Amino acid sequence: MAAGRFSRQLTLRQLRALAAVQAEGSITSAANQLHLTQPAVTLQLRNLQTLAGLPLIQRTGDGMRLTDAGREVQRLTERIEAAMFDCEQSLDMIAGRSGGRVSIGAVSTAKYFVPFMIAGFSERFPRIDVTLRIGNREDIRDALRGYDLDIAVMGQPPADLEVEMRPLGNHPHIIVAASGHRLGGKRKLAAADLAGETFITREQGSGTRMLMERFFQTSGLKARIGMEMDSNETIKQAVIAGLGIAFISQHTVSHELAGRRLVALKVSGLPVMRQWHAIRRADRVLLPPAQAMLDFLGKEGSRFLPNAR
Repeated sequence: MAAGRFSRQLTLRQLRALAAVQAEGSITSAANQLHLTQPAVTLQLRNLQTLAGLPLIQRTGDGMRLTDAGREVQRLTERIEAAMFDCEQSLDMIAGRSGGRVSIGAVSTAKYFVPFMIAGFSERFPRIDVTLRIGNREDIRDALRGYDLDIAVMGQPPADLEVEMRPLGNHPHIIVAASGHRLGGKRKLAAADLAGETFITREQGSGTRMLMERFFQTSGLKARIGMEMDSNETIKQAVIAGLGIAFISQHTVSHELAGRRLVALKVSGLPVMRQWHAIRRADRVLLPPAQAMLDFLGKEGSRFLPNAR
């Protein structure tokens, strides 16, 4: 590749053609998405590959897929699109057309308090629009990687990203049972006392599931796993119905504990304490609205956590 040729001749049309093929899996579908003809998309891809000097896509049994070089160019596309979006917001703010926008992502366990944080922020900054995306841990991590979020509220960031983190407060995890459970009135329990119980758990790979398994391993508990569920709400209802007990975030069951529909078992070693954080990519320049949100969460986020209310 001639020095500087790639950056001088690269076009946004070429990058968007590659992104569309990556998303759609075929040139035909990519052309439909971009409202272009198939030959036009093919030409953009051919020119982009010529500039890169490497094949960027390959045909597989599952459709068109990016090569390693293609994925590197796709990451560039994501950064450029994010920068263009940020510039558009800045221009709108300068022109007085808007108060700005902030995109926040939160892992599903945080959905019980993040809306209250947004409400507190919006009361102070009523002209700033806030969008909220709820997902499992991998969903939110992928959104951070793809520059889709200004801020994420979660426990730990992706290990492969350089980030800035603002601590929000403690995140306790406990074991709950239905009201009236035989162990509910015990003042002190060892992990071994739970050996005969059936646990209702989050899915494999969830943060809560991994923390639970670590607790089991540390305490030497060989627990019986009953049902796996991808929703804290469903887990709570199953425990209330007497189908088992659950290791769960205390923040997800605060109302049920207060209403005595659930009881926290007093097990040695609990609660397992983790931390909530507001996280942003270090290489993403935050516009003033997003920076205001990050500062707000860092200074006042803890007062919205359920155990602080």
